[in-house]
Parts: sequence; structure tokens; C-alpha cells
Amino acid sequence: MAVRGRGVNRKISAASARAHTRRAKQNTSFKLPSGIFTKILLVLSAGILGWAYQAIQPPLPKTCGSPDGPPVTASRIKLKDGRHFAYKEHGVPRDAAKYKIVYVHGIDSCRHDAVVANTLSPEIVEALGVYIVSFDRPGYGESDPNPKRTVQSLPLDIEELADQLGLGSKFYVIGFSMGGQVIWSCLKYIPHRLAGAALLAPVVNYWWPDLPTNLSTEAYSQLFPRDQWAYRVSHYAPWLTYWWNTQKWFPSSSVLAHSTDILSSEDKKLLPEIISSNRNHRAIVRQQGEYESLHRDLIIGFETWEFSPMDLDNPFPNNEGSVHLWHGDEDMLVPVSLQRYIAQKLPWIQYHELPGAGHMFPHAPGMSDNIVKALLVGEK
Repeated sequence: MAVRGRGVNRKISAASARAHTRRAKQNTSFKLPSGIFTKILLVLSAGILGWAYQAIQPPLPKTCGSPDGPPVTASRIKLKDGRHFAYKEHGVPRDAAKYKIVYVHGIDSCRHDAVVANTLSPEIVEALGVYIVSFDRPGYGESDPNPKRTVQSLPLDIEELADQLGLGSKFYVIGFSMGGQVIWSCLKYIPHRLAGAALLAPVVNYWWPDLPTNLSTEAYSQLFPRDQWAYRVSHYAPWLTYWWNTQKWFPSSSVLAHSTDILSSEDKKLLPEIISSNRNHRAIVRQQGEYESLHRDLIIGFETWEFSPMDLDNPFPNNEGSVHLWHGDEDMLVPVSLQRYIAQKLPWIQYHELPGAGHMFPHAPGMSDNIVKALLVGEK
């Protein structure tokens, strides 16, 4: 092919023409700007981090009495910091009582789940003059959440409740399960206010420093893997507690899922009566949200404590009161080996081990009578 231009003849081969055409097409093809892949990765990373941040953030609680919260139906006091504390009274009238007891409920429960008050025989109530006040722990039922809750704060709340109700200079405390764990804090922070204490199947923190490593490791290994992970997350990564117990990829806490796998054979026999007794108030337990109630319980219960129960001194050196620890030897939630060790380290504790009993033994017929009589009048 010949091309004439400016009076000069040039010959261009067909191959050269085709190569020129290809280069022209390549020069006009689309090219991504320099560094675009890095920018895309940054945007995707930011998006993933934003999603993860949102996923681990618990929703705000729906506080009772607020515009979008549940109504207030319970008797409540107002604490010094402005929070409201809901309570329920049982037994003989407060002013006529000889013995005054503050009852602390367990996880995923409320003031209505005061098993000792609910199952104590009328004969014992009247004969001994027993008054019991139960309350909603912060975030449960109708007690305001306490985002600043610590191991120490609840005993101080209990002390303030007792003062506002006029329970006197000393009163008794009984706690069940996670509420039993709270009693250790009462013995630490308000021992001067206690006339006596009973811990019923108290939850053990596997990271208490004075527990022998081999013993706590062995007891921990007896838990279901899902519960090991739930406690591990609460201890090592508390900021993930909400996400872990609400995600659907892995099984979360057996207790929060209401799994019957963690109940002993004796516990399962008691289950129908337990379900029947809390059917009418089940909905109010978590009505303000799960984070400041259930999840906060896990965080406080299994975080690093500033004291060990094994270091506690006898609050009643002159036998003016007593401390009792009750536990079933078939408890599948809290291995009995840990309670045996604690009782050995604290010889001033009166330890009651119940053969064949599981975690829910306080619901067994006649059990509350035994617990109250042992605490108040020393009857075994």
C-alpha cells in the first residue's frame, strides 16, 4: 500500500498497519487509576470494621418509666445516685418482724423469684416472725440499670435498701446461684451490717486467684463447651459479651438459652413446679433489655475481682452470727469440688452438702424451712 503525503511516497506493509491498529486500540483501552485497589481495600476494611463495631454494641436499655420503657408497677426506692430500686415484701409485717432477711435472686430472675420466701412454710414464718424483702437486681424487672455496676456496688445498694426500709443496724442475707455469689461481696464490703448469711449454690468465678489452678481447670473442663466459651469471653473479652450471647453462629450460654441439658435428674423433677411458679412474671425479667441484666451479670461474675472469697475474715468471731453454704453434690452448673475447697479454706463457714441434689435444690419441698431455721436459730 502506498501513501502520498507532502510529495513523498511511502510504502506501508500490511503487517505494520495491523500492528499500528493494535497499538492504537491498546492506547485507548480502560485503565484503573494508580492506587485504586488500595483505596477499595481501605473502603471495604472500613465497612467491615463499622459493621463489627455496630454488631458488638448493645442497644440502650428501655428503662421502666421512660417514654419508650415498660410501666412502673412495683414498690421502689430511689437510691443516692438517682437510680430506682424495685422490691417486694414477704412474711410478717416489717415492723412486727423478729428476723429480717434480704433475698438476692439469681441470673435471669427477678424479685418474684424469691424461692426461699415463696416456699417457706407459713408455720415457720409466724413462729419465728420472719420478714423477707426481695428486690430486682439492677437492670432486671423494674430496677434501673447500672452501667457502672461493680462487684462492690450491689452490696452498697442492699445496704441502702435496708436503711430506707428501716431494717435496723443488722439484717440477714440469702442469695441463690448468681445471687449467692453476691453474698461473698456482702461479706467483704458490708460485714458490719450482717446478722447472718446463707449462700445457696453460689456461682464460682474460675479466675479467683486463690483457687488452685489444677482444681479450677478440672472443674472448668466439666462444663459444657458452650458455657466454657461464654465464661471465657466474659472474662477475657467483656466487650464481646453482648455479641457472643446474641449471635447465631455458635451456641451461647446454656443458662441464657434455658437449656435443660445443664439440669441434674433431681433438677428436672423440680422443673414443672419452677416453670409454673414463674409463668406469670417471666416476661418482666428481661423487659429492660438483656445487656444490663444478663450480660452484665456474666461480666461482673467472671471478671477479675479485687478480692478472693478465700481471703475473707470471719465476720462473726464471737459467734454472734453464722454463715452457711449449701450445695448439691450433683450440681451440673457449679461443680461441687470448688465449694468443698472453699469450705475447707474458710472453717468458719457451716457447709451443707446435699447428696443427690442439683443446682435447683432450694425449690425442693421443705428445703427453705431447713435453710431458714439453720440460719436464724441454728437448727440443723
